[in-house]
Amino acid sequence: MDTPCVEVCVVDRVTGLCIGCGRSPSEITAWPSLSPGQRSAIADALPSRLRTMTTRSIRGRGRARRSRG
Repeated sequence: MDTPCVEVCVVDRVTGLCIGCGRSPSEITAWPSLSPGQRSAIADALPSRLRTMTTRSIRGRGRARRSRG
């Protein structure tokens, strides 16, 4: 089965989406049982979802965490 997973499985705290593939945890869990049409619809939405997540905010959280400890 094709999957958009890129093995970077971290859920962004702000969007609730995986920063690797752009899917929600519920979409990831349901993926094997979805119809090809449902998977295609989700896959079509992933590029725009990933664009909405900025690496700047993700990196900013990492820097803040390191500077505290």
